[in-house]
Amino acid sequence: MSMYDYVIVGAGSAGSVLAARLSEDADVRVAVIEAGGPDTAQEIHIPAAFPQLFKSDLDWDLDSDPEPGIGGRRTYLARGKMFGGCSSMNAMIYIRGSRADYDGWAAAGATGWGYADVLPYFRRSEDNQRGEDAYHGVGGPLTVSDGRSGHPLAAAFVQAAQQAGHQTNDDFNGETQFGVGRYQLTQRDGMRCSTAVAFLHPALERPNLTMLSATRAHRVVIENGRATGVEVERNGTVEVIRAEREVILSAGAYESPKLLMLSGIGPAAALTAHGIDVVRDLPVGQGLQDHYMTLLNFRTDIESLISAASPENARLLRNEGRGPLSSNLAETGGFFRSRDGLAAPDLQFHAAAVLYHQEGLGAATEHGFAFGPCVLAPTSRGAVTLRSPRPDVAPRIVHNYLTTPEDRTCIVAGLRIALKIAAQQAMADTITEPFSAPTSHSDGDLLAWAKRSGHTLYHPTSTCAIGAVVDPELRVLDVAGLRVVDASVFPTVPRGNTNAPTIMAAEKAADLIRQTTAKDDNRAAEAGR
Repeated sequence: MSMYDYVIVGAGSAGSVLAARLSEDADVRVAVIEAGGPDTAQEIHIPAAFPQLFKSDLDWDLDSDPEPGIGGRRTYLARGKMFGGCSSMNAMIYIRGSRADYDGWAAAGATGWGYADVLPYFRRSEDNQRGEDAYHGVGGPLTVSDGRSGHPLAAAFVQAAQQAGHQTNDDFNGETQFGVGRYQLTQRDGMRCSTAVAFLHPALERPNLTMLSATRAHRVVIENGRATGVEVERNGTVEVIRAEREVILSAGAYESPKLLMLSGIGPAAALTAHGIDVVRDLPVGQGLQDHYMTLLNFRTDIESLISAASPENARLLRNEGRGPLSSNLAETGGFFRSRDGLAAPDLQFHAAAVLYHQEGLGAATEHGFAFGPCVLAPTSRGAVTLRSPRPDVAPRIVHNYLTTPEDRTCIVAGLRIALKIAAQQAMADTITEPFSAPTSHSDGDLLAWAKRSGHTLYHPTSTCAIGAVVDPELRVLDVAGLRVVDASVFPTVPRGNTNAPTIMAAEKAADLIRQTTAKDDNRAAEAGR
């Protein structure tokens, strides 16, 4: 039986950060349990290649249950199954969310999570190529840079949005989110800078950090109200990895609640129905939130990214760290209001220099590009529940996309903004004809189109939320020695891409954990006197 001070489940966006930060203390032993393996595939590191990872053995390849708000469709849910997790297969967009998100969390009881509290953690992790200022840091492990592709189709979206009356914004993580512009990316020299690249790999050189890859976590072992380890399966053998101080779940908004429920922590009636002994009755898995996106696709006679994988572009990326293969696809975008009077945006746009349809799984066999809105501050709430008490069975996932009037009104307003942008001269100079776009502009037809064509933006959160399942220090309520550190703890989904907030949460959690360790050590020293 192996014994460590900290056992982290998941080497993804949060787990990699925690592994690096906690193992900075040479006196502690840290183990990371990861179901996947090393991030060695070239498609991980070549930015434009990330859609090739969808439905591969590096993808958990989840599906939702039938979604009632979008006609009973099941939606494909890509999740990274490798070192770096979703930061190894996302679009690398570095967005923190709005000041209003974090101040809203704090006002609702998440003490210590206001904007002023979390900004130092965003800055600490960051090495921004633009330099240091009030909002940005330098010298951190995570390289944040301007994109090096500069695709003309991405630029056409920004120009058309300006023609439609929208302001430009050079820094969506600065004073305001509103406006259109180019996204900053988690890239280093034109290549992906995942949390595995930035945090985990350098830390793996330390003798006090152990990586247990190709190892599936079954459940948290809880003895006398305290988490003491994790039951895992590796190489066909079931064993327990013991934690002397804490078990930390960083398996994401779908898998962390599943693991809690398999461990007896969750809604009592549901656990009992699966024959699981109830350790704590908590609303685990409830409150699921995600960003629902719908994209207009257009044909164009401008060369798109489908021809990016040429020998010439490969050499350009390898030798100069730039060119079409450095593209994250969605190079530009912006933040908008669906109606007047909103202090923070409720719509986000992404513009991709390639056709992106059928949930990102449709073949791009001709030149085109895509752009469109997502519901940025959804009022719809879903749930993650168990399908089976077997740890190798995927959970039931229902997001309830577009099940509230507010979300339906928002997506229709977003489509109207998109159609207005599509009607500008910069688009007339770019578009040859629609590939997949609404043919009618009535509210009813726009909503029907959004229901047929939309899909996840890959931002699930809030299934182990602060105040419901964990306290503001991310400790599971009424269970000693157990924390959750990933996007599942967010009280609400932030207004933007969720990778940067997840990294921030892990940075903050590392400090919280170290503070707890220091207090425990002081108490032990006092008791020994």
